[in-house]
Amino acid sequence: MTDLGKMSYFLGVEVMQSEKGIFISQGKYAREVLDRFGMSNSKAVGNPIVPCNKLTKEGNEAKVDAKKFKQMVGSLMYLTETRPDLMYAVSLVSRYMEAPDESHLQAVKRIMRYLKGTEKFGILYKRKGNGELIGYTDSDYAGDIDDRKSTSGYVFSLGSGVVSWASKKQPIVTLSTTEAEFVAAAFCASHAIWLERILRKLKQCQRKCLTLMCDNSSTIKLSKNPVMHGRCKHIDVRFHFLRDLTKEGKIELSYCDTSEQLADIITQPVKLDTFLTMRAKLGMCSIEEI
Repeated sequence: MTDLGKMSYFLGVEVMQSEKGIFISQGKYAREVLDRFGMSNSKAVGNPIVPCNKLTKEGNEAKVDAKKFKQMVGSLMYLTETRPDLMYAVSLVSRYMEAPDESHLQAVKRIMRYLKGTEKFGILYKRKGNGELIGYTDSDYAGDIDDRKSTSGYVFSLGSGVVSWASKKQPIVTLSTTEAEFVAAAFCASHAIWLERILRKLKQCQRKCLTLMCDNSSTIKLSKNPVMHGRCKHIDVRFHFLRDLTKEGKIELSYCDTSEQLADIITQPVKLDTFLTMRAKLGMCSIEEI
């Protein structure tokens, strides 16, 4: 066996360890993606998606090469391993790989233009940070204009940076914002239990109750108050295990203001100033700032 010293590169992920902490990024891979698709000289933009931009499968735009489109989206998907700021935009465009048109291609090119200006960005895990696992759950009610399904999203932070994130379209059509948030919270809770078990194996035991931050007070009441059961019988049974976790004291849903909801940029397009603020709160920064 050979001692190669501290890890610096693994499966496309660059790792820089210093006195400030550990910084992970995919700068080299990002540059390769931009060069591969001829976007290395493109003009940079401040966010990966325009807030008012609504994509649809039934547009009147001209169709584009599906093979190249899939290659572009697939390359961007691997970047989301260290770039939670790209998670929603890449998840959104991946829904249109079957028959992409010009509007979908322009959305992908905007993501790459954003990547051009932030190719040196990554996540910094500072030394001596708080070791408490905290989750943030959110949803975009009826955000997909084709089937009116909502988008679930979660972000888990551990210390100064986020360690897990996801953005996924919900499997059912919800009838209210409360129901959409409840389904998203159940999606987040199942992952929280999985993360807690992993940390336990690594001898990083958390406190008895994991905290999930939610900006919908009705969802929190629904998870705690059995009297409200009659109002939510139409919600799929598989999502009601969230109540059992809350009753057993394994999960606690706590309210947070929308301005503090980190999962916002995982579930919907937001204004530029909000996007930049949330990106910083995720623990993201440029390697030049370290």
